[in-house]
Amino acid sequence: MDVGFLSATELGRALARGELTSQALVTALLARIRAYDPVLKAFVEVYDDDALQAAWQSDERRSRNQTRGLLDGIPFAAKDLFDVEGRPTLAGSKASDATPAAQSANAVLRLLAEGMILIGKTRTVEFAYGSWGTNPSCGTPVNPRDTVVARVAGGSSSGSGVAVAAGMVPVALGTDTGGSVRTPSALCGIVGMKPSPGLIGRSGVQPLALVFDTVGPMARSVEDAALVQAVLQGEDPDDPATFSIPRANPMADLGKGIAGLRLRHPSMENLKAADPEILDRFRDMLADLAGMGALIEEKPLPRPLELYASLAANITTAEAWNRFRPLIDVDDSLVDPEIATRMSRGRAMSIADYLGYEEQRRLMQTEFHHYFSGADALLLPSSPITAKPIDSVHDSFAPFGIFTRLAGLMSLASLSVPMGDVERLPTGVQIMVRRYADPLAFRIGHALEIRRGGSFVRPLGYERLDHPDPVAAE
Repeated sequence: MDVGFLSATELGRALARGELTSQALVTALLARIRAYDPVLKAFVEVYDDDALQAAWQSDERRSRNQTRGLLDGIPFAAKDLFDVEGRPTLAGSKASDATPAAQSANAVLRLLAEGMILIGKTRTVEFAYGSWGTNPSCGTPVNPRDTVVARVAGGSSSGSGVAVAAGMVPVALGTDTGGSVRTPSALCGIVGMKPSPGLIGRSGVQPLALVFDTVGPMARSVEDAALVQAVLQGEDPDDPATFSIPRANPMADLGKGIAGLRLRHPSMENLKAADPEILDRFRDMLADLAGMGALIEEKPLPRPLELYASLAANITTAEAWNRFRPLIDVDDSLVDPEIATRMSRGRAMSIADYLGYEEQRRLMQTEFHHYFSGADALLLPSSPITAKPIDSVHDSFAPFGIFTRLAGLMSLASLSVPMGDVERLPTGVQIMVRRYADPLAFRIGHALEIRRGGSFVRPLGYERLDHPDPVAAE
């Protein structure tokens, strides 16, 4: 049993059938982390002893027929923005307070209550403020899809993307402010969800820009992402954005298919920032959806994607500067100079500027509402490029937000699903749906996966280990 690349759903069923124990699963994944993470640098911390103890407890529950559900005994990782009781939250920065957290984040607690096992924390861009996935101060994760050239994993949830793609965990938590779940998902070839605002509580998560910040699952299948989101959803008493929010079960209509759905996409002129080969994969994906009975239509966006991205970036920068100024605007700041320089653009933004940005956003949302009318979902590539070599991107412009920031600006949910490789490097498609229509995005993504016989491609060089433990090597 190659546990490294089984989905969480498959692992849960194997546990239920008695073909695997949680202790054997955790042991095998810890072995993979020890073998591959020195090169991939996905993890900040690995909780070997705690994870094995939690696995033993899960197996004990199962022996007493007290299993908490399909995810009981399944390991996960959390981006180093999530508080974990007794552990520091460093947010990828040497400037962070290293005091251990008194309580775990809401999202972590929800997964632990389901019986899932936290195996460690994953690396992030410093303060989650960047989309290449690089972190010169605290370590840059390496994309597992190329074993010859060290490539970026995408950010800011870079470590989570690498950990899932390389078979070190089946599921990881990320955060998405302007694309920080979807970009690494696209570049690493996995599934990532930016949920509707308010569906998942954010207490205990280091903020960047609360107006956009969301918590989302990263996995190797749409079904896994939907299953985890179903657990994460719910009111968070310490996050007012979650109060009185309507929530639908993402699993309910997962297998319903997409015949008759109207799926819209921007004009190819709107998407001209994307590499031609990525647009070829996008057209292939549209043809597959049409072959399943979806109605595909092209309609130019009201404004260029670059304008939406620029406005979202200004709002994010204003909030980020207000939050992190005390760590940057001091002598001998420990914040990486590149991050500090980019974030310091907020110094020149006044309250009047910020209110003006929000007024522009309100007008654009009204305009976009009319554009979206009559369609069930909007489709566009998750990233305009594939993963670039790490040594070629320092201090250079990151183009990812051009395609991802639209969803946050318009308060949409957006699911990134692999849509095929370009020169052996992954690409992704975003399935954007209206606020609180998250189950529909999962439904469309799941149908696309079925059509293609799965969307995740195992990276070469990370096959199962020859492990001395007979169960782990089974």
